Amino acid sequence: MAHIVVLGAGIGGMPLAYEMKDKLRPGDRITVVSNNPNFHFVPSNPWVAVNWRKRGAIEFPVEPYLAKHRIAFNASGATRVHPDRNQVELGDGSTLDYDILVVATGPKLAFEEVEGMGPDGHTQSICHVDHAVAAGKAWESFVAGPGPVVVGAVQGASCFGPAYEFALIMDTALRRRKIRDRVPMTFVTAEPYIGHLGLGGVGDSKTLLESALRERHIKWICNAKVTRVDAGKVFVTEHDENGQPKKQHELPFAYSMLLPAFKGIDAVAGIEGLVNPRGFVLIDEHQRNPKYTNIYAVGVCVAIPPVEATPVPTGAPKTGYMIESMVTATVRNIRDQLDGKEPAAKATWNAICLADFGDGGVAFVALPQIPPRNVNWFAEGKWVHLAKIAFEKYFMRKMKKGTSEPIYEKYVLKALGIVKLKS
Repeated sequence: MAHIVVLGAGIGGMPLAYEMKDKLRPGDRITVVSNNPNFHFVPSNPWVAVNWRKRGAIEFPVEPYLAKHRIAFNASGATRVHPDRNQVELGDGSTLDYDILVVATGPKLAFEEVEGMGPDGHTQSICHVDHAVAAGKAWESFVAGPGPVVVGAVQGASCFGPAYEFALIMDTALRRRKIRDRVPMTFVTAEPYIGHLGLGGVGDSKTLLESALRERHIKWICNAKVTRVDAGKVFVTEHDENGQPKKQHELPFAYSMLLPAFKGIDAVAGIEGLVNPRGFVLIDEHQRNPKYTNIYAVGVCVAIPPVEATPVPTGAPKTGYMIESMVTATVRNIRDQLDGKEPAAKATWNAICLADFGDGGVAFVALPQIPPRNVNWFAEGKWVHLAKIAFEKYFMRKMKKGTSEPIYEKYVLKALGIVKLKS
């Protein structure tokens, strides 16, 4: 009988384990491996970073909930995958044999690619709940003595939505404290224009997001490479449309949050045929690695080329709906493989996003993610803020319950369809 090992207990790994459990044959088993004993809902990190949420509201221990479904869990993490012998080396020094491996770890955060950046440097992060908690502590110190803010996403980043979210959530939080007038804000991004989002824009995203920043008195610099960060100062090179340096900026800050570029995790880095040069897992149209056909991958750890070439490098985002689609396709293909059939299911790779601005927000649907699209829709309104709060609670409840139903497909798309019809 088969042993299926899932690396990662996040937005990809947890739903995959639950969905796979429903597809197992008698005698098959699943083990989830993570370097963290807890699941946390990453999209809520911006709220934690301004202390609108407590950590406990977006986090829960993984093991007892997986155990209810007879899914094994190991929290020692994976240090190295050995695909030639179907083993995973674990953080506690032991090894785990697998028949089928699914990499669903998310990324390694490449803070080291910009000198002085990240929680160990001079900028904050909202990529992990640990970072968000630290950012929340720094936020309280900042609001006691406010000054300039620099926020954004550096070269090579592929996740731009949270940078916009956090900029506008900070704006809302500062206005509520009546100190917004004491905080000049600058948005720094590798995107060629505001609202590109790593997707070549979605609907009227350029106009709407420019308007949102302008209305809130947030200046911006596009085609930006962050060259280094010192204490209290970000050094930025602005490029022209040909990728040539255009202008140098030295931006002072009292508080800064910059999203990094992503890489693949160390456990798979450098394995020829499994990953690309940045460590992202290579997959075919069925989420399966072409060389090691018993290894699948879902989520941010997957190698996806940029949607288009940009003057400063940008990556393509992997949104929740895309990850959900990858999960469902992977589960079906694993079951086919267990039954001796060739995998046939394909993920849709559509993009859906709810971006909260604290007292409003924007939503977009790109079907498919890469243009030309069948659906290319972008809208804004206070309903987005309320929808994201509701979705957080719903998703957390479903992860604790162990549902295998497609949450984005069944609920988010339906809700956005209703909004679109009314707009």
